Order: sequence, then structure tokens, then C-alpha cells
Amino acid sequence: TSIDRHLTQLEQGGRFRLAPPSPGADQPVWIATLRRLRHLRRLGLATHVHARDWSFAEGWTDTLKSIGPRTAARDALERGLGDRAHLRAGETLLVLGAAGGVGLAAVELGKAMGAKVIAAVSSEDKAAVTREHGADVTLVYPREITDPKSLAAQFKEACGKQGADVIYDAVGGDYAEAALRAIAWQGRFLVVGFPAGIPKIPLNLPLLKGCDICGVFWGAFAERDPAAHQRIMHSLLERYQAGQIRPRISDRFSLPQGGEAIKKLLRREAIGKIVVTCTA
Repeated sequence: TSIDRHLTQLEQGGRFRLAPPSPGADQPVWIATLRRLRHLRRLGLATHVHARDWSFAEGWTDTLKSIGPRTAARDALERGLGDRAHLRAGETLLVLGAAGGVGLAAVELGKAMGAKVIAAVSSEDKAAVTREHGADVTLVYPREITDPKSLAAQFKEACGKQGADVIYDAVGGDYAEAALRAIAWQGRFLVVGFPAGIPKIPLNLPLLKGCDICGVFWGAFAERDPAAHQRIMHSLLERYQAGQIRPRISDRFSLPQGGEAIKKLLRREAIGKIVVTCTA
């Protein structure tokens, strides 16, 4: 098929993060290292929205199709900000990587939950986008960190005297420790991802701050608690219909251009979500 002919053009390091199948499906696969990307079909590469197993009420399918590329990220966010961080109205939320796929979703959901949102990004163009999506304050951090303490001071200044009640870290690396130093007393630090590298957090910081460090693993959560996962999906769809979240897709690529899409992610050029459209 045409898919078979073009799959090899997607390869970029051979490592991919896959969304889990719908709740109740057998043998979920979270991370796959692939020699040949034609195996994506065997691993369940989706080409359309299928809502039957999630038991959505009549009329939800069209809504799902319009926001489908973002539901996984937003599900993880609703789980993280609500169930894990217990974000409350009036609190301060610091989002690292705020212009990316999960970052913009965090900005929007944070505002929808009544928080003051600090959006941390790597360029002024990205900062402008986060402001369009509701960020109250923006901070542009360097692409390469040479002075973590200086960055920590910038985070503290942006978050205010009390610090960030919740930190949503989808970046990792040296950015994580710098952000943690700006957390409020008994704050909640959400570990979401680490494209900048797996951070090494000095454990004296959680002690001194009295804070919690929480992992947010959407895949395992959806598998272990499908009922809660379904509840969160309904909440997301209701927020979408109420206009509280506005998914942003900055680029669309055909399957033969999939390699370029992945390279754009690796160059940290993506704003919002990038979609690869698959056709047989």
C-alpha cells in the first residue's frame, strides 16, 4: 500500500511514544522501539476517531473528531491538574514548555480552573501564542541553561513572592530544578515529560519546600482506571463545547512528510499540535 511505501520516511531515531488504546483493549503498548515503521499498523496507528468503547452520549462523535488530535494530551492535563495537583481557583500555575501540545492545553485548562497562569517558553513568538490562549504572565527562558540559579530567580520573579502552587513540567532537564526552587510552600510539582533530559532533583528541595512531586502517566492511568478516564473525557468535551479550550493545530503534514513533522518537533519549532494525516 501507499502507507507501506512511505513509512520509512518517518523514521527519526527509531523511538516513538504511543497513545494507549481505548480502555479495555488488550496488550497496550506505551513505548515502542521500532526498526521498521511499517509495524505501526500492528501497534494500532489510528486513522480516525472511534468512540464506541468510551460510551459517549449521542452527538459527541463529531466533537471528538474536531478535537481528536488533542484529547490524549488534555486527558493527561485534566488528570494532572485536577486529580493529582488539586489545582484551585486563585492559585498560581507555572507551565514549562507552555507553547507545545500539552503546554497550551495546560494554559487553557489552568485558566478554566480559575488559576493565575505563568507560561514559560523558549521564544517571544511562543510567548505571544500562550497569551492568546489565556496566559497571565509569560517568561522566555534560554534554550541552553548555563546558570540554573539565574533561571530559578526568573521563575521566582514571574511567580511572585509566594511562588507557584502548581508546576506543570513537560520539559525536564535542568529546567526542572530551577522551577522547583520557585515552588510555593506545600506546592505540587507535576512530572509530565522530559525532552530536555531526565532531571536529577536534589531531595533537600522537597523537604525545604514541604512540596509534593507527582508523576502524571496518562497511559497507565487510563488502563488502570477506565471509569475515571471516561469521566475526565466527558469533562474535557464539556469544556470544549463551552469554549473554555480551543485546540490549536499549527501544522498538518501528509504521511510521506511525516519525517519532517518529527524533525520539527525535535527542533522545538512546534507551537500547539502537529498532525500527520494518514491515508491508505
